[in-house]
Amino acid sequence: MQENQENKIEFRDKLENFYSHHKGRIFIFIVALLIVVISFALINNLNKKKNIKIGQQYIEAGIYLASENKDKAKKIYEEIILSKNDFYSILALNKIVEKNLVIEENKVLEYFNILEKSISSKDEKDLIILKKALYLIKNSKAQMGEDLLKNLIAQETSLKSIIQEILKK
Repeated sequence: MQENQENKIEFRDKLENFYSHHKGRIFIFIVALLIVVISFALINNLNKKKNIKIGQQYIEAGIYLASENKDKAKKIYEEIILSKNDFYSILALNKIVEKNLVIEENKVLEYFNILEKSISSKDEKDLIILKKALYLIKNSKAQMGEDLLKNLIAQETSLKSIIQEILKK
């Protein structure tokens, strides 16, 4: 029992000794840790606000589109694509292609390229490439579209069965 108390006292002395020798380093470590945690919270909050703002823009563009104000809708959808938001950029490009808001093929292909570069998820990237290939096939560039589809199959994508079905037709 007495040995256990001596160990506790010895440990306490070692801890006090460690603290007194490394007081500055411990303080700097705690301050740095607080800065990192606060920075992470602020960045997370800013990203949430940015995501909410882009979501509101997407809804606003949909309202303009429904009220036949295609120019304003197109402008907002383009801003959303250029924001490179993982979720809403894809939706905005889908609307542009679906509603033929941008007639210039090169501009639409540029949007596809922007999304291909900005999206980090492999499945989403593969889906964007698939949509790009279908867009090319639809707009009389069938060979380019088929080449993209064949590249996707070679990459062992999860969309392989769908792509093979498309190539059969």
